[in-house]
Amino acid sequence: MTVRVRFAPSPTGMLHIGNARAALINWLFAKKHKGVFMLRQDDTDLERSEERYAKAIIDDMAWLGLTHQEFAKQSDRFDRYKQAMQKLIDAGRLYPCYETAEELDFKRKRQLAKGHPPIYDRAALELTTEQKAEFEKQGRKPHWRFKLEPGVITWDDLVRGHVEYHGERLSDPVLVREDGAYLYTLTSVVDDLDFKITHILRGEDHVTNTAVQIQLFTALNGGKPVDIQFGHTTLLMDAEGKGLSKRLGSLSLAQMRENGVEPMAINSLIARLGTSLPVEPVLDLETLAQNFDLGTFSRTPPRFDEQELALLNHKLFHIMPYEMVKNRLDHMCTNNMGACIWNVIRNNLQTLKDVKEWETVCYGDLKGAISSEDKDYIKTALEYLPAAPWSIETWSVWTNALKEKTGRKGRDLFKPLRQALTGMDHGPEMKDLLPIIGYDRVKSRLEKI
Repeated sequence: MTVRVRFAPSPTGMLHIGNARAALINWLFAKKHKGVFMLRQDDTDLERSEERYAKAIIDDMAWLGLTHQEFAKQSDRFDRYKQAMQKLIDAGRLYPCYETAEELDFKRKRQLAKGHPPIYDRAALELTTEQKAEFEKQGRKPHWRFKLEPGVITWDDLVRGHVEYHGERLSDPVLVREDGAYLYTLTSVVDDLDFKITHILRGEDHVTNTAVQIQLFTALNGGKPVDIQFGHTTLLMDAEGKGLSKRLGSLSLAQMRENGVEPMAINSLIARLGTSLPVEPVLDLETLAQNFDLGTFSRTPPRFDEQELALLNHKLFHIMPYEMVKNRLDHMCTNNMGACIWNVIRNNLQTLKDVKEWETVCYGDLKGAISSEDKDYIKTALEYLPAAPWSIETWSVWTNALKEKTGRKGRDLFKPLRQALTGMDHGPEMKDLLPIIGYDRVKSRLEKI
């Protein structure tokens, strides 16, 4: 059996970090099992779906490296959903209901007031042909509900273990709205059947949906159970343990990309959040896939911390080889930021945008800033500046001479020089940076102090 999974976002907004985790879990599972990863746009909500969001989904997925082997849009498949609807009607499993939203809300409130679960009472099944005709005459259009059968619904969840529901305790779900729009519960099942999906991996907020859909799968498959496995992962929380729903705007992938977050920093973090595996920077998806295992996922909701992502982004540069970033550096910089310079500065990058700052340090017309009491020291440093050519030994030769001349040591010896030459009080080791800046620029910067 070839593993076939799908990621099915709705193009009604930008992809956020929670979406990315769901997509990555499916992609890694398919990769691990040499299967097929399908991208499906669930765009049956024609009012809210927008082409700009559909395009953004494609762009964000490509940016993360989550390539798909198959693609489908639900808006291209309305005829297929109509066929499925008719099949369920003919089987007596889909029935029309004429209650208004207000009437249904009133029923729910009455049930809750009595301490009963808000399950649809199936009053529509008692309607006569004449009563239905009268509703139609009044201008009411029916919504259509799937009739659940009583009995135990079970499956062995790949994350949660054995799960059990009782059909009689669930409310018959609406599959088709009054305006004829097909809802997710129907379209998702039809697509999963037609595209032969073998594993449905999604968030735990879909667990009850799965119980309903298992009966729907069977009904659409001629009464025969479908061999699909389910896995429901816990949902991401924020650093304080609260839901992410109110903060998704700041956590969109587009915003993260704009902020300079590396895609593999995101992948490295969300692939391991909520698992027993260590969170660490990983350079490629294939490595993540090798160690991916649904059995490592915990039932405790993982916490997504933007500061942890920022730290991981920083650590990723520590192990990123020059070849991996060369083309991006060539587009960003007007000077040659070759492998030698990259290896010196990469440990000091928070995002790749910081390279521009270090380009200025290495090549720019920079004027450092020092305290007034260090000006005479800088004049002495200029007098003792070693002659070219320079090597990584030059810094040691220069500072040892200054130490002997001035009696300075430690921060008093090194910090004013760093500030004068780079404008900063932190950065790469000066023994590595000094030869890159070069004799002429160092001399010029010291003379400006």
